[in-house]
Amino acid sequence: MRIVIAGAGIGGLITALSLERAGFTDIVVLERTERIRGLGVGINLLPHAVRELTELGVADRIAALGVEPASLSYYTRQGQLIWTEPRGRSAGYEWPQLSVHRGRLQLELRDLVEERLGGIIWLGRKLVDVQELDDSAVAVCELPDGSRERVAADLIVAADGIHSAARKLHYPGEGAPRWSGLTLWRGTALVDPVLDGRTMIMLGDAEQKFVAYPLSGPLEDGRQRINFIAERRGGGSPHVDWNRSVDRAPIADAFAGWRSDWLDIPAIIRDSEELLEYPMVDRDAIPSWVFGRLVLLGDAAHAMYPNGSNGGSQATLDARTLAYHLATAASVDDALAAYEQARRPACTRLLELTRQTGPERVMQIARERAPEGFSDIHDVIPRSELEAIAAEYKLAAGFHPEQLNARSSLSARVGA
Repeated sequence: MRIVIAGAGIGGLITALSLERAGFTDIVVLERTERIRGLGVGINLLPHAVRELTELGVADRIAALGVEPASLSYYTRQGQLIWTEPRGRSAGYEWPQLSVHRGRLQLELRDLVEERLGGIIWLGRKLVDVQELDDSAVAVCELPDGSRERVAADLIVAADGIHSAARKLHYPGEGAPRWSGLTLWRGTALVDPVLDGRTMIMLGDAEQKFVAYPLSGPLEDGRQRINFIAERRGGGSPHVDWNRSVDRAPIADAFAGWRSDWLDIPAIIRDSEELLEYPMVDRDAIPSWVFGRLVLLGDAAHAMYPNGSNGGSQATLDARTLAYHLATAASVDDALAAYEQARRPACTRLLELTRQTGPERVMQIARERAPEGFSDIHDVIPRSELEAIAAEYKLAAGFHPEQLNARSSLSARVGA
């Protein structure tokens, strides 16, 4: 069976690795760019994704790219601690959470695909159409010179992102991604270790927020590289360009006063290696991901806000679930139906929670109930409420420790 994957991002490359591990080898990955450059900033791979990468036999390679955060702490704008919880193996998972540079991750996945499957990544192929037949499909690609190429397949997996051409074919009136009104400025910086050097931190509320987490251990000079996100309502524009570099000074000024004895946010922004601006956008849930022998995956199926740090992890689960059902179902049609049943309702629920700011809503609750601060957070938000918010998101996203540790494996091979 020939399987064509549109998109060589995180989701597309992990799909190729998942299919190979499941026993499929006739795979082509169509990538619109003429060179995979490994762009972007940080990404978190949560334990449910790292479990899948472990079973693919690639987790050690990816872990070497970044660090394993041990805790996550939420703070008010004034720097008062709201809630902290262990993460990864510190929280009782059998698998860690990993924080890595997205570009380095993409390049490593590319190398792994080439090692296991050879030269299956065809560059300079932009998907523009899918012609669906009874039991097959044809991917129509535009080449750099403007000509078109047809690639026949038994199955086309559209992992072509938030601007998915495949999705647009079936939802032509959907329009641009839905803007939340918030703008994100993302970057990396070299700083003295924050707290213990293994903590992910979030400060602020629904109107303005700062997030940071380590991407490396201590370097030779004692500093470490961190990823950060500065978020504010307004500013920017709803136009999505993941690689638009902007001046650091105005953004640092917008966070003037966000300083404490352990964190100087304006200085981090001013000293960043690069600052990229983009709007916080998502897409509405759709009623189907499957159209004959075309199936959507990752952001093409369920682009969502980054609240909860879960986008790459959900694409990983998509890839592994699809490969599992293709290997075990009686037919391709049965496999696609099982994949959609397993993934679409869960992602629809998760999209709803991210629009409510996911587990980060504890910061907004603290802001609403105690705008001037507090002496004891549990007078403002009872511990039981904090724990319930954290647990609700983990359950919806598929990484509650007990749930994940007990779940059966998604590893399977066709014909086994």
